[in-house]
Amino acid sequence: MNKSSLVHAFYGAVACVLFTAGAALAQPGSGGPVPGTPPNPTPVPIDGGVSLLLAAGGAYGLKRLRAARAKK
Repeated sequence: MNKSSLVHAFYGAVACVLFTAGAALAQPGSGGPVPGTPPNPTPVPIDGGVSLLLAAGGAYGLKRLRAARAKK
């Protein structure tokens, strides 16, 4: 490449950056007000699922223990 083609390529790159910089930095608007939290949020029942998992784990452990004792 000769010097003039390098200069043209450089100016072309600078022009692309200058013309696209405004569009790249543009941000969308806020979109309006953000909804707040409800006055009384609904509580999540965590205990129901945990107790079922513990019961299932205990039953599985008991089954494995009985199978291990029967094997001896």
